[in-house]
Order: sequence, then structure tokens, then C-alpha cells
Amino acid sequence: MIKSELVQTIANKNPHLFQRDVENIVNAIFDEIGDALAEGSRVELRGFGAFSVKNRPARTGRNPRTGESVSVDEKWVPFFKTGKELRERLNKGK
Repeated sequence: MIKSELVQTIANKNPHLFQRDVENIVNAIFDEIGDALAEGSRVELRGFGAFSVKNRPARTGRNPRTGESVSVDEKWVPFFKTGKELRERLNKGK
């Protein structure tokens, strides 16, 4: 599902809201999550999961095409850990 499909689904389930309002709400939520992660904070949505930021230290990598050693800089990457309820829902039929 892409963001426009999410907006459309929410708008269809809430006919009293205009689609542009739903789009603004979805964008505001994503912006807040992104801002919190940029500050290094953790965002937890109970039952769904938690977004956090992890550090990947600098390392020496390899160019797969040439095999040449390449230095890879330190970076911060987003990380998502599913919540218990979501994991149980995904594995319900197994």
C-alpha cells in the first residue's frame, strides 16, 4: 500500500471527512514521526510497533563490481520493531 492508497482507504471509511483533510492528517503524522526520529527520539505506537534510529559505525566495504576496498562513513538509519499485537496478527493463521 502506498500513501495515496492509505489516504483513499481512510477517506472511504470516514465519509464525513474530505479527502484533502485526510491527506493533511496523514502527512502531519508522517512529518511528526520523521521529525522525532531526526531528533533521535523513539516513536512508539502501542500494538503496532516502535520506530527508532540506530547508528551504523564507519567501516571498510567492498565495491561488488571491482572488489576494491571502499570506506563507508558512519550513518544513522531508521529502524522499526513490530509490536506484539501486530506480530500475533501476522502469525495468526500459522
